[in-house]
Amino acid sequence: MREKEVEQKLVKIVKSVGGCCIKFISPGMNGVPDRLVLLPEKKMAFVEIKAPGEKLRPLQIKRMKQLSALGFICFVLDNEEEIGVILNEIQTS
Repeated sequence: MREKEVEQKLVKIVKSVGGCCIKFISPGMNGVPDRLVLLPEKKMAFVEIKAPGEKLRPLQIKRMKQLSALGFICFVLDNEEEIGVILNEIQTS
């Protein structure tokens, strides 16, 4: 499965539960996660999407650590089977 397919599945499932899955692009800051997942009741997280088995680049690790230090939840998604687990984590945080 390609990264794009995992990303499309995430967008579809987030929409199906009443949320938004915004493509996150920050021209002034490279390495930010691919998607911002917004769910009902003010629940949100950043999600970096990878092809199965693909690893984060060092700059992506740094950005996720920065966001986590600010109190934001960050996930790496490389398998569509993980989507439900991630959404559950966001909803219960």
